[in-house]
Amino acid sequence: MGVYTFVCRSSGDEWTAKQLKGDLEASAATHYELQRRLVAAASAADSAAGVQSSFAMVTPSSAVFQVIIGAVGGGAAIGGGASAGAAAGGAAAEAPKAEEKKEEEKEESEDDLGFSLFD
Repeated sequence: MGVYTFVCRSSGDEWTAKQLKGDLEASAATHYELQRRLVAAASAADSAAGVQSSFAMVTPSSAVFQVIIGAVGGGAAIGGGASAGAAAGGAAAEAPKAEEKKEEEKEESEDDLGFSLFD
């Protein structure tokens, strides 16, 4: 897994980016095109599958862009937990049902107050 962090700046009609700790650089007319080029550059430097990115404007003319290569999505972690719960037995499966009932009771008690936010 590789994490690539870039400092992006706009000057005139061009956005430029330099990697915070490394040699990757790119430039483009818009920050959207710059993001595409940076993802391509990071993907070329790291052959792992899976790409996540995050772009945050700091000022109107500067931003931080991060590309994570080889990141595992949330689905894999959830799937692993479900497999472990199934192996543990029926007690693990009953626990979520109890939580659902508590949530339903809580929702009903809000209705008993005699008013609604949407009235």
